[in-house]
Amino acid sequence: MASKVPAAYQATKESALNVDKAFYDRLTERYAPRQLVETHTVPIRDGLAWSVPAGHVFRVKITEGSQVGDFNMWNLNNPRERMWASRTRQLQRAHVSTYDRLWSTLPYLRPMATIIDDTLANYGEDSEGGRVHDLLGTRCDPYVNRLLTGEDFDFHCHSNLVRAVEPWGLTEFDVHDVLNIFQCTGLNDDDQYFMKACPARQGDHLEFFAEIDLLCALSCCPGGDLSVDLWGPEARDPLETCHPLGVEVYSLEKERLAGWQSPQPAPYKGRHGRQLSEVNWVEIKKNK
Repeated sequence: MASKVPAAYQATKESALNVDKAFYDRLTERYAPRQLVETHTVPIRDGLAWSVPAGHVFRVKITEGSQVGDFNMWNLNNPRERMWASRTRQLQRAHVSTYDRLWSTLPYLRPMATIIDDTLANYGEDSEGGRVHDLLGTRCDPYVNRLLTGEDFDFHCHSNLVRAVEPWGLTEFDVHDVLNIFQCTGLNDDDQYFMKACPARQGDHLEFFAEIDLLCALSCCPGGDLSVDLWGPEARDPLETCHPLGVEVYSLEKERLAGWQSPQPAPYKGRHGRQLSEVNWVEIKKNK
C-alpha cells in the first residue's frame, strides 16, 4: 500500500529541484536535431569509462538482450566531485526516471546530469513492488562474494569499474555507490532488498543531459539480466543471461541550449561555525 506521508525533501519555488521540463523535453530526440559524436560497446562482464562534455547528451541502451548496468560518474576536471547516490535517492527518489537529476557530493552539491528520456518510464511499480533504475542498492563486489560464498570472483561490477577508470588516473578508492540502470528492485515484506529479472528489451534506453563536464563509467553486470540467483541455494553462473550494453554521445545545436548555464557548486560559504563573529558568540551565550 502506497504511503501518503509527504516527502521529507520538498522544493521551494526557486529550488534546483524544480526542473524546467519543457527545456529538457526540447533536448530529446523527438524534438532536437543532434549529431552522434561517439559510440561505445561495454562487453559482457566488463566495464568502460568515457567522457561527456557539458551540454551534450549520452544514452545507455540495450543492444541485444536484457542487461543491467552499474553506473558511476565524476566531474571530469575534479574527480573529488562525484555522483552521490544516497543524496540523489533523498532529493529525487529511490528509482529514477525522466526529469530526475543525479547530484554530486559535498561540498559541491549540484546536478551533474538530468535524465531526459526513459523508454521504461511507464513501468511504474509491478505486482511485487519492483521498480527500475535503482538507487536502493549498490554494485556487486568480490568482497561480499567472498563473504557469502568463500570463493573469489574477479569480475563483479566493482572490479569492472575499477579496471574501467584506471586509464583515467582513478583507482578503486574513487569507485562509488552506483545507479543500477535497467535493474528492477524493491523491498520485500521484511524490509529486505530484492532484485528481479530486468524488464528492458532490445532498443530500450535511458538518456542523460550532461550539466557539467563528466567522466562516466559503466559495468556490464556479471549477473546479466538478474533472472538467475547470484547467491543462495539456487545460485548458478548466469553467463547465458549476459549481454553487452551500448553507449552513445550526442552533441546538440547551440540554439537548443539558449538560456542554459552549467550549474555552479552549492553557494554555502563552508564556515561550519568556525568563523563566528563576536556578535554571534554573544547570542550563543545568551541562549545557554
